[in-house]
Amino acid sequence: MTEQGGAQTSAHLGTAEHIRTYPFDPSASVSGVGIQVGPMGTDGPWAGGVGLSRRVHRIDFHVLLFFREGPVRHMIDFTEYEVAAGEILWIRPGQVHGFSTTDDYVGTALTMQPGFLPRAIVEATGMYRYDRPPLLRPDRAQLDAIEASLAQLQREYLDTTTLPLSLHTSVLRHTLTAFMLRVAHVSAQAAADACEPQPDTTFTRFRTAVEQGFTTNHSVSAYADELGYSRRTLVRAVRAATGQTPKAFIDRRVILEAKRLLAHTELPVGRIGVAVGFGDSANFSKFFQQHTGATPAAFRAEQV
Repeated sequence: MTEQGGAQTSAHLGTAEHIRTYPFDPSASVSGVGIQVGPMGTDGPWAGGVGLSRRVHRIDFHVLLFFREGPVRHMIDFTEYEVAAGEILWIRPGQVHGFSTTDDYVGTALTMQPGFLPRAIVEATGMYRYDRPPLLRPDRAQLDAIEASLAQLQREYLDTTTLPLSLHTSVLRHTLTAFMLRVAHVSAQAAADACEPQPDTTFTRFRTAVEQGFTTNHSVSAYADELGYSRRTLVRAVRAATGQTPKAFIDRRVILEAKRLLAHTELPVGRIGVAVGFGDSANFSKFFQQHTGATPAAFRAEQV
């Protein structure tokens, strides 16, 4: 795959992030549907035209990479994963990642637009469980079942002649649901977690609100008010889901974004502080050092 730009990708620079973000491009899909399935090889379309972008970047959609050859090294949010044949990488929206500049990517890529699957399926499959590891290692039986399900999904994706578009899209959603439930089971096992449907809980709403507001809002009370919960209810829900306090959860998200910007952009430290909600550079530096043990400048120097 080759990197493409312009209208194909609608790639843009976020106003605060300055890390290139690639949106999902439905026009690159067969029939314009909300998923894409294709080879990772140089001749195959995938990822809304992102291709094997050698630069570190974000995506605003889900990507699942199914490797048929390896090893391949791939970086996701400061961790380099070595992926072998028969293994899967699941990259979630907003994660910063980068392809290897030396390894060949051989296998199948599945991308899906947020909102293509119903909310209940999104929760059941843990599609926004950022606590789960991206690298999945199914056993032989699991891999055979996943490969068969993926092949069926790809057949349905390419079959644009036997059904009208509305039914074609419905069949794709059902086929994708069955496939994602299999992948989610492996994902849950990788996280030593029970594969059970995740209801639309207080924590789910809090997590979504933090993702949308962490660049300007670090206040637990403000989130509780916004969501209509008492602070005590929010504390119980977040502790039950993550083992953390709500404040620790917010701070962890802020630190991750700050690390991304320090490592992958040349923005001054002060501007990075503003981008994650600190009007004063000294306060940002103090916050960062308290949570990481290093100053922003020292962390950035270590990434070189």
